[in-house]
Amino acid sequence: MKIKISKENLMFGIQTVQNVVSSKATLPILSNILIETKKNFLKLNATDLDIGISCEIPVETLEEGAITIPAKRFNDIVKEMPDGEILIHVKKNNQIDIEGKNCRFKLTGLAKDEFPKFPEFKDKEILQLDQLALKEMFRLTSFAVSHEESRYVLNGVLMEIVDGAMRIVATDGRRLAKVEKKISTSVKKDVSVILPIKAVHEIIRNLKDEGMVSFVVGSNQVLFDIDGVLIATRIIEGEFPNYNQVIPKPVKTRIRMNTKELLSSIRRANLLATPDFQAIKFEVFTDKMVVSKTTPDVGESREEIPIQYDGQEIVVGFNPQFLIDFLKNINDDQIDIELLGVDKPAVIRLEDYLYLALPMRI
Repeated sequence: MKIKISKENLMFGIQTVQNVVSSKATLPILSNILIETKKNFLKLNATDLDIGISCEIPVETLEEGAITIPAKRFNDIVKEMPDGEILIHVKKNNQIDIEGKNCRFKLTGLAKDEFPKFPEFKDKEILQLDQLALKEMFRLTSFAVSHEESRYVLNGVLMEIVDGAMRIVATDGRRLAKVEKKISTSVKKDVSVILPIKAVHEIIRNLKDEGMVSFVVGSNQVLFDIDGVLIATRIIEGEFPNYNQVIPKPVKTRIRMNTKELLSSIRRANLLATPDFQAIKFEVFTDKMVVSKTTPDVGESREEIPIQYDGQEIVVGFNPQFLIDFLKNINDDQIDIELLGVDKPAVIRLEDYLYLALPMRI
């Protein structure tokens, strides 16, 4: 194999695929990127066996071939090479020459034979989804995923496409985020898959603010084709909780307040939180809400923010991070919060978005 390629194109290809490479790979070849010539393109592949990612970049092929190269070392070398053309030449015994202007590196790679093959999705229905809409929907939900390994079904995001609507839901058992949008694509068969959070982050990273993404569902994997960047991920097997059961019916009595004021006050109160004393206290009156935090041996804070409310006075505690994660992701100037009692969740309903957080003892 012998190719000429610009440093800019090569860096784009490496950085597109390298995120899925695990630094603690059990198999040495999984620490590598597969590069393979395909006429006037260079195909780059990386995988951790759960997620596979592939892209093609333009190249001048002098001699066809394929090799796998240690991902981190390859990235570090190319990043520090002078701008301009780079010549990559694979010689006997998987020795790789990487040559740039006035500098040259030699690396040892591994033959491509043992590198896992990228999954195929032949004869499957291809759905076209709007990139910006999908990116926003993942952004508004993915933070609510559970990171406890014992609850593997909650370690992912539920993606449903039913009756002309796409719905994405995430929960860790203490909070829930759900967003739904109408789509123009019709589906022959309803879609319901749980995507691992690592794959979701990779998809968000590659989605753009315009154009469409092709989405294909296989038997135990799905594929996203984002302008030629292919991301295949296994589906988390298991049954996602019935999230509709935990969503309370809307109530008329709501607390209206400024989003930024609420976010800022919670962030300030959170400065005094510790792992053992996380909850912050909300005292709701007719025209104001007092946000306070008391932590033994640390200190205390108290702040008032104006609100509009005509219900009963309430005192309730919440995990501040649960509210910060939500509030920093929305663009609405004002929000209406439904607080139903000391042992009931707080619910915020926006146009096509719902967020729910359970209270904490204070």
